[in-house]
Amino acid sequence: MRIEISKGVDIIGDIHACYDEFLEMLGKLGYKQGEDGLYRHPDGRILVSLGDVMSRGPKSIVCMEFFLKHVQAGVAYMTDSNHGWKIARWLDGRKVQLKHGDELVEQEFLEYEKVNGAIKTNELKRKLKDLLMAAPSHYILHENNKDLIVCTHAGIKDEYIGKENSRIKDFCRYGDVAGMDENGKPIRKDWFVNHEGDLLIIWGHDPKKEPFIHNKTINIDQGLVFGGKLTAYRYPEKEFVFVQAKKNYSGKEDVF
Repeated sequence: MRIEISKGVDIIGDIHACYDEFLEMLGKLGYKQGEDGLYRHPDGRILVSLGDVMSRGPKSIVCMEFFLKHVQAGVAYMTDSNHGWKIARWLDGRKVQLKHGDELVEQEFLEYEKVNGAIKTNELKRKLKDLLMAAPSHYILHENNKDLIVCTHAGIKDEYIGKENSRIKDFCRYGDVAGMDENGKPIRKDWFVNHEGDLLIIWGHDPKKEPFIHNKTINIDQGLVFGGKLTAYRYPEKEFVFVQAKKNYSGKEDVF
């Protein structure tokens, strides 16, 4: 749950299977692909994803495979997330209702199996399930033993930082939700107004047109899959890097 970032870190918002834009972002950030197929930064910087790397967009499998390989190699990290948790349970054979773009993951796997066969498909499903099940609710980024940044998907309470249980995992996956409105959209409570202290919290999940900065928290989900942009937050530079979506993959309008 703790990561040393003395050589720098690049924190990536919700990718949602927009793999082409993600590769473009890696290029803008200076990551290079080695002979082993892995992307590394020449300065030793590390990559941290806030989760939701799959669903809604066109290339869920390759996005998940990217993080499977890079997390296993110790050159990237990925937090738990709401779509990640749903897909993990589906990959585990549990009965879950695939909707809100999760059904596209199932469609991809059906096509994948036609090409690669059942044995290879089931082995990949097992590996991805293990990856997603093991993803922590949040990471604490530190330099010289000083905690600086917390990375989580949808939000976190101060008293949850550094701890892990089912309640904390749910909060970090979904944020502080107070039911649904008449249109079926979640009613989100502003958990970030209660944040205190010097730790910077970087989160995603709730799409906003521009990075939302409030009370030492920053939202970096700029709705890539909805035709917005992919955002990276760089530290120690404290700067944002953006890649514009090639299209609105979701088919939804007026998301923001």
